[in-house]
Amino acid sequence: MKSPFVLDVTSATFGKEVIEASKQLPVVVDFWAPWCGPCRALGPILEKLAGEYAGQFRLAKVNSDENLELAREFNVRSIPDVRAFRDGQQVDQFMGTLPESHVRAFIEGVVPSPAEVERLRAAGLRGARDLAGAAAALRKAVDLDPAHHLARIDLAELLIEAGQHEEAARQLDAVRQDVDWDARVEALRQAIAFARARGSESDLAARVAANPADLEARLALAGALAARRSWREAMDHLLEIVRRDKSWRDGEARRQMLAIFNLAAGEPDLVSEYRRKLGSALN
Repeated sequence: MKSPFVLDVTSATFGKEVIEASKQLPVVVDFWAPWCGPCRALGPILEKLAGEYAGQFRLAKVNSDENLELAREFNVRSIPDVRAFRDGQQVDQFMGTLPESHVRAFIEGVVPSPAEVERLRAAGLRGARDLAGAAAALRKAVDLDPAHHLARIDLAELLIEAGQHEEAARQLDAVRQDVDWDARVEALRQAIAFARARGSESDLAARVAANPADLEARLALAGALAARRSWREAMDHLLEIVRRDKSWRDGEARRQMLAIFNLAAGEPDLVSEYRRKLGSALN
């Protein structure tokens, strides 16, 4: 009896069983054919590992002779050809036969670690607005793997949302520099700075109304607005600073707008609108 973690896939079912399914868990695709001797050697290894991992990944078997269009689409030139998919995209590949230890290492690189499983679980909980559950899952992820920097960044973001700025700052301090997430970390540090510096909006607004050229008051007011995620109003004040003096404080208003673009990434239309406005103000 075939393992429940192994299935035959055709051109007609590939989109659903591989591309869409890989958004939930990794899918390893084995392009093979009945006449292929190396395929007959590799196939049982892949099926054995699919059973061992018990649902941590799915093995999709594609008979390349019966699905020529699919084989051409993926430029399969020799078999066996093994592809790994995650989040709807191919992420790894090998061709030919490999010893079981090498195939196992390939699978390890595809299957999420226990810490990553917790991070993914946290994303689902956050989407359901269970912020306490999401934070607990992220803390577990960091406990399982202190070097899982994306989990720390996710946790810091949740802590900022909960008003726990000091702990958020400590989490960010433990994140190593990396081009893949430096901009996000800097944006979160700016969010903490907004919260720490928040003054009385009414007093700051009165100062700006009395003297529109008071750039210090306008910057502080933008920070107070950003601290409560009033992105549009905050960026309007930052834009006004840029229009009045592009180089004021070595471009501090521009830097803060760029940070808000990252913080407000969930509102792409708003970000696009203010990117255009900033570009016009700078030119």
